[in-house]
Amino acid sequence: MDTLTAKEKKYQKWIIILSIAIPIAVAILFGIKLKDFGVDVEPLTFLPPIYASINGLTALVLILAVIQIKNGNRKAHELLMKFAITLSVLFLAMYVAYHMTSDSTPYGGEGAIRYVYFFILISHILLSIGVIPLVLITYVRALAERFDKHKKIAKITFPIWLYVAITGVVVYLMISPYYA
Repeated sequence: MDTLTAKEKKYQKWIIILSIAIPIAVAILFGIKLKDFGVDVEPLTFLPPIYASINGLTALVLILAVIQIKNGNRKAHELLMKFAITLSVLFLAMYVAYHMTSDSTPYGGEGAIRYVYFFILISHILLSIGVIPLVLITYVRALAERFDKHKKIAKITFPIWLYVAITGVVVYLMISPYYA
């Protein structure tokens, strides 16, 4: 049985807390409209193309980070991964801000493309929730210098995180014609 290092134990409770709290907070905030609380704020309708671009940049950064580690450049890999995490947090803040100030846009496509859209959207949402603990565990294993364990889980985390980043862009492109 694999025992956790002191550093891993230190972060274990935070991984659990954040993995539960982030999706719950996003779900709650997604349903709150600031105008319902008397806050007079203009809808932040300019944000969706920005946060979709951040998702695209995240995908690119993830790919570059993998290339760097495969080329033996650990420091560049580390910096790129920290940047990818920062981009994901920035995306999340903008996504929540948009939904707290704007009504959701219903998808207007019809026929088979509607099923494709909802498959991509639902898989994107579910995997975006599931990737949170994977990213945190992968990151903590690197902090703890457990690179064998880091590499093992990174092989799972990377494709899921990349899928979430790319499908975020795809969802935006598919729904953007229906923005008011």
